Amino acid sequence: MLKKLLAALAVAAAFFGPATVLLSVAVLANPAVAACAPGSLIVGPIPDSLTATTRNGETVTLNRQQLTHAATIITVGGQTDGVGRAGVAIALMAALTESHLRMLTNTGTYPESGTYPNDGDASDHDSLGLFQMRPQAGWGPVAELMDPNYQARAFYGGPTGPNYPSPRGLLDIPGWQQLDPGEAAQAVEVSAYPDRYQNYQRVAEAILTALTRPAPSGGGGSGEVVVPETTRVVFPLPEASWVRTSPFGWRTDPITFESAFHSGSDFAAADGTPIYAVADGIVTHAGYTGNWGGLIIVEHTVGGERVASYYAHMWEHGIHVTEGMTVTAGQHIGDVGSSGKSTGPHLHLEIRPGGQGQPAIDSDQWLTDHDAEGITGGNASRASCTLGGGGR
Repeated sequence: MLKKLLAALAVAAAFFGPATVLLSVAVLANPAVAACAPGSLIVGPIPDSLTATTRNGETVTLNRQQLTHAATIITVGGQTDGVGRAGVAIALMAALTESHLRMLTNTGTYPESGTYPNDGDASDHDSLGLFQMRPQAGWGPVAELMDPNYQARAFYGGPTGPNYPSPRGLLDIPGWQQLDPGEAAQAVEVSAYPDRYQNYQRVAEAILTALTRPAPSGGGGSGEVVVPETTRVVFPLPEASWVRTSPFGWRTDPITFESAFHSGSDFAAADGTPIYAVADGIVTHAGYTGNWGGLIIVEHTVGGERVASYYAHMWEHGIHVTEGMTVTAGQHIGDVGSSGKSTGPHLHLEIRPGGQGQPAIDSDQWLTDHDAEGITGGNASRASCTLGGGGR
């Protein structure tokens, strides 16, 4: 009997959604929100040049093309779970050392490499690209190694890396976070000159300071912070975990039986079901907010348009992000709950073109129009702070 009652409540919750009468508010114990310093790896405008000084006192001037490659390394790092700012700095140190942030061909060994966009030719054995990766060492074929995005993904490695489990990327190095940054770079590059990477740490930090900007501390929707175009759009719940219930639009309120406008789309799901960010973006709100209960707001750029996504009714301990964090499409940002004006576990999702505070549209239709990918539990990871390492 109890199981039937719980099942009925779960479905009813999605129909009632954020009802106008508070039927149930949980008494929360041991609330825990993932602690993370505000900030992000969001890339802002790329300058025409940047001058910095190496550890040994050499002056280095980088042009816009080199800084564009640096921006790619930063962006890929920000979208790779577990890398953080410290990992991106290591990647920049490696690319500065190996290629001076240039996409280099090697036409002597691989003539076809010259047919791809590049910044010049090199002759270091059979190495290619930003990180001077060798096809013969298993890093990938020429066509892929002449792609800066691929090279960055390969350097970071990890289970989602293009050559997992070998050759090893940064995330495949046990305890890399505790290594000296130069030693961590060497562990990936396996160079005959292991001491040279540390020379570029100051330059890498200068690049990060110049190319990234802090995310907003709240308010959102102002358009002042640059939010890069999302790489994809995804559905906010795991496949086969939800039931589409109360839609966007006018409805008869199931409590008052009066006509009321429902500004979101409700998806019934079991308490604790992971909630995923629908697109790459930055968190502008994460906390317990009256009728919404646990609420997360993320600002995105989709198709050149500023868009905010709202995720409501999480328990306070089911919010896994903080304001200012960078998240990626499909990243685990929270868990389904039933806080605020809710009668049971469900996700209330809103999409607001123009950003936070703007009028909502039919989020279910928006996801359909943008060919949102289905996300399975195995493809998602809990959001983590992108400013990890070094307290920078």
